[in-house]
Amino acid sequence: MNDEMTWAGRRVVVTGGAGFLGRVVCDKLRERGAAEVLVPRRAEYDLTTEDAARRLYADMKPDVVLHLAAEVGGIGANRENPGRFFYANMAMALHLIEHARRVGLDKFVQVGTICAYPNHTPVPFKEEDLWNGYPEVTNAPYGIAKKSAMVMLDGYRQQYGLKSAYVLPVNLYGPHDNFDLESSHVIPALIRKCIEAQERGDSHIECWGTGSASREFLYVDDAAEGILRAAEVMDEPLPINLGTCMEITIKDLVELIVKLTGFEGDIRWDSSKPDGQPRRCLDTSRAERLLGWKAQVGFEDGLKRTIEWYRNVASRHQGIKAGG
Repeated sequence: MNDEMTWAGRRVVVTGGAGFLGRVVCDKLRERGAAEVLVPRRAEYDLTTEDAARRLYADMKPDVVLHLAAEVGGIGANRENPGRFFYANMAMALHLIEHARRVGLDKFVQVGTICAYPNHTPVPFKEEDLWNGYPEVTNAPYGIAKKSAMVMLDGYRQQYGLKSAYVLPVNLYGPHDNFDLESSHVIPALIRKCIEAQERGDSHIECWGTGSASREFLYVDDAAEGILRAAEVMDEPLPINLGTCMEITIKDLVELIVKLTGFEGDIRWDSSKPDGQPRRCLDTSRAERLLGWKAQVGFEDGLKRTIEWYRNVASRHQGIKAGG
């Protein structure tokens, strides 16, 4: 751990700052007294091009860059776009880090992905295992591009003295998540499925797989706090897991969301559909030791907040449709 960086008087660029995680990070930066929080939009700054990265530094003159932006999708999207996902994520990091060096940036923070872990990583995932095998094949181009950014940052620290931090958040959830049934992750998809089934009076909901796979989930506010703590206290891109150390099977997750939404129908499992990676759970002792960070929002509490937010948004949309 190094001398703690303060935000007062600093200009901070947050790539992906308009997204699900980014908006929380930006709010917390303002609360911490950052002088300016700047969010580049893709229409103006396509960061997969070097010219856009160069213009970003020239126009925004940041002291700190928090690089949250990514091109990412589920299994289907990864299968369809392995080349694009590698190129886009590698190119963004490549250009942003190189131009950070050129302008003498105070600090660069890269948000990685647990897709970078080897397919058969022992549970709980420890940062020391990051290089002990090849990632799950459908996620590999995306995961390796993100991991390559960590290697680049370490090289730039050694050669140019660029200060940086690197964090690996587990699956996130919370208000403002993506609730599109075609592209959303498991928690928002289940919340929407239960609430809509409840409103229609359906007798059951259908879920993929057997429910035996396990996952770990981190509330978005906790993730944002972990990213800012890494920015404040880390000067080198040591990989740091951000998670809760709490594993839950998909079966138990579905039953909990059914209970919290009040859906009273049956749960039917389609075992012809895949379960995905059998287990996913992080060891977060490094984050606690180096950042003084630990997840604060309990899982049930976080789910209740997310369900309440979605109900409010869904009812507003229905009101707009009815009024229109």
